[in-house]
Amino acid sequence: MNAHPPDVSASSWLGVPIDARSLFAPEQAALMVTLRGLTPADWGREAVPGWSVRDLAAHLLGDFYGRLARDRDGHRDGPSFAPCETLEAFIHRINQEWVDACRRVSPTALTDTLDLVGGQVARFFQTTDPNTPSLGVSWAGIDPAPMWLDAARDLTEFWTHRQQIRHATGQDTDPDPRLLSVVLDTFMRALPHTLREVTAPAGTQIEVRIDGPAGGNWTATATGTQWSLAEPGDGRPAAAVVLDSETAWRLCTRGIQPDTALAHARIDGDRQLAEAACQIVSVIY
Repeated sequence: MNAHPPDVSASSWLGVPIDARSLFAPEQAALMVTLRGLTPADWGREAVPGWSVRDLAAHLLGDFYGRLARDRDGHRDGPSFAPCETLEAFIHRINQEWVDACRRVSPTALTDTLDLVGGQVARFFQTTDPNTPSLGVSWAGIDPAPMWLDAARDLTEFWTHRQQIRHATGQDTDPDPRLLSVVLDTFMRALPHTLREVTAPAGTQIEVRIDGPAGGNWTATATGTQWSLAEPGDGRPAAAVVLDSETAWRLCTRGIQPDTALAHARIDGDRQLAEAACQIVSVIY
């Protein structure tokens, strides 16, 4: 079954829209608490392979500036694709160029700038129309995407990078379900795209359940042309995967690999379908 996702005007297969607009301010406040609580040594700790905490904070600043320049200010200058460069290679290249340039910026100056610009990003998202076309979300298989998904995608990126900083400095994942529940809901919008090459009779359903106060249930249904999150579950999925929230978000961001997630999962029904669902990835990877 080959999926051909429709344009933004017919994107019901993505499921019920998510309104993340009000969460950018609390996420920004949480980021500031995290950064202002770091010691000088913390800034040099590795947050993700090849990047320190300071590098990751600089990357966040680049994301903030990019969103404001592109969508608030209509600014179109900037880096362009090299010949034959894929989207993934382009994103990784320009991210690294920005981080390299910011290595001359002190942690204090970086934090102060993130405070200023991040507040502007939060205020910008409050003004957006969730139903207008926006940037494509490649891991969900839609371009252009509705603004509600593009905005929620940005919230997940900001949240994920904050957790990576927390982990690098000896802190656990922030359990606040107000944020984590929306992050997980957004990540699950990758399910139809994840299953796009899986052939199954129309009506076949795969359910993913995430335990805990931030969790929920998501059902992907084969429609004959693609998989959809819009169809109601009938309580009799062909496969069900149950994950805890920590395993789920780490899987979706490739902090762990599918085989590790499967080792922590509870699976009912068709294991092959369950394993296909656990290939989900909700970042450019």
